[in-house]
Amino acid sequence: MSFKGIFDKGILKQITFIEIFKGMALTFRKMVSKAVTIQYPDQRRDIAPGFRGQHALSKGPAGESKCVGCGLCATMCPSQCIKVTREKGKVTGYEIELLRCIYCGFCVEACPYGAVSLTENYEYSAYTREALLMTKDKLLSNWDKYMPGNKGAEYYKKFWRPMSEDFGTPPGQAKGKGHAS
Repeated sequence: MSFKGIFDKGILKQITFIEIFKGMALTFRKMVSKAVTIQYPDQRRDIAPGFRGQHALSKGPAGESKCVGCGLCATMCPSQCIKVTREKGKVTGYEIELLRCIYCGFCVEACPYGAVSLTENYEYSAYTREALLMTKDKLLSNWDKYMPGNKGAEYYKKFWRPMSEDFGTPPGQAKGKGHAS
């Protein structure tokens, strides 16, 4: 067998431990390079646009809840973590079990009134289950905390479709009598 045949079959690599030295060189290079770890409480990562974090119930311009209690969010939820209760046409209870939620965003997409939102807050933990049961009052206060000013309107405009303007008459489509153009 020629020298070239030995090198092609990898026998020379096995005898000289080339792979081991390459691995040790890589380990040494990483050991002396600067670490990329973020020191979490002091440094925070930028949150990706449209991040799905803690829930909130949206408020209208007058400060009232937009939720009318239709229950579409609870119907669409694959983990069945949302409970909506109504009495005499008013929403009396709205609960989300955060431990069951999978943060898919179906509740936000299903709501025709834009009443449910997922904020950018990811820093919440608790020692009891009750603390992670979000009631209507907690959800409304989350809106004030995490969606101040125009942030809520911008959130819906950027990340959730369809919007009411998506349902207009296409240009050039024929219209019946009595319809304004």
